[in-house]
Amino acid sequence: MSGRIMILKNARLVDGSVIDLRLNNGLIAEISTSLPDGADSIDLAKNLLIPGLVDLHTHLREPGREDSETVASASAAAVTGGYTAVSAMANTFPVADTAGVVEQVFRLGQEAGLCDVFPIGAVTQGLNGASLAELGAMANSLAHVRMFSDDGKCVFDPLLMRRALEYVKSFNGIIAQHAQDPRLTVGAQMNEGVISGHLGLTGWPAVAEEAIIARDILLADHVGSRLHICHLTTAGGVELVRAAKARGINVTAEVTPHHLLLTDDLVVGYDPVFKVNPPLRTSKDVEALRIGLADGTIDVVATDHAPHPAEDKDCEWQAAAFGMLGLETALSVVVTAMIDTKLMDWATLVERMSIAPARIAGYGSHGGRIAVGSAANLAVIDTSAVWQVDRNRLASKSRNTPFHGMNVSSVVKRTIFKGVEVFRNGEVLNRGDL
Repeated sequence: MSGRIMILKNARLVDGSVIDLRLNNGLIAEISTSLPDGADSIDLAKNLLIPGLVDLHTHLREPGREDSETVASASAAAVTGGYTAVSAMANTFPVADTAGVVEQVFRLGQEAGLCDVFPIGAVTQGLNGASLAELGAMANSLAHVRMFSDDGKCVFDPLLMRRALEYVKSFNGIIAQHAQDPRLTVGAQMNEGVISGHLGLTGWPAVAEEAIIARDILLADHVGSRLHICHLTTAGGVELVRAAKARGINVTAEVTPHHLLLTDDLVVGYDPVFKVNPPLRTSKDVEALRIGLADGTIDVVATDHAPHPAEDKDCEWQAAAFGMLGLETALSVVVTAMIDTKLMDWATLVERMSIAPARIAGYGSHGGRIAVGSAANLAVIDTSAVWQVDRNRLASKSRNTPFHGMNVSSVVKRTIFKGVEVFRNGEVLNRGDL
């Protein structure tokens, strides 16, 4: 399929220029202002053309929780949202803590054929925080793992975290930390603050996140290793990362779309769709996160796509699972939160959602600039459109989106993976039918 030639006409780039592209063998073969039409020509009508998005934080649920999501259904959700690469978190059943499991996930992604699926390996065996997982074996596996995380659980033992940071230095790996002090969040249900007090729900204090971030920044500096902070949510956390970068410490950070837009006052109705780990914070935190993303303190937007079946969300708040869907709405939510508010332009969005995540994780064929010889992993965006999120029309197997009924900006019109259209005008295309 990668040998197929495709001509893209009238594509608008983030700098405002309008170009034509010829795709061949999965690459951008030619760029011009006037390529001749062909049998496989597509007129993009001056819609925005950007590199395919890259997600560093996706829960695909397979193996083990295929009732929530599968690699195939998550891949369909990804391309619907303009993603051509996703990173599969390790909290599956069995845990992705061995070469065998990460290779299984990698192969499932190849079989789905819609986007690249890059496994993230567990830091500790079984996510139990007691002993290191097979980091070297996963790095040397077919999946070529470079990012490791116990996401969903914090690597709380400082000695174990130090050893992990030291270990991955040998192959330029990176530890992605779920920053949550477990002793400060026992039974926590939402952000600790005025609203949690009113609702009678156990609070999750900002310091539980910030204490781990501070500790791990010091550890990463001490051993000279790479640290990535997952789903940053607090104003204090932004300041810690900003100060670390000013000191030259090799730390990167991500923020989710939902933490850029939603606040803890939504919990007032006890609707479990707003129950997420880490929790929705205050408007002050949201403002700090937006500023941090705009000025580069926060390097990337990552979805933390966390699908759940209906029975895990349609229940009382305390019994409900933590997590929200993210892949299909991420781009539009970021546009709404950052571009519509004039905090960021499209070039910066592409940096935060494509170029930087690919660079951090070492996904060489993704996050590239649109240039001759680059991989033809692309997304076409109608930036003038507004659409209403409908949970019943999602490609994911699950329906737990917090954005249901919300009007958001910009629509993904097409997604191209390795030179082949995999999504077009609301429809995921079966690679076998092309």
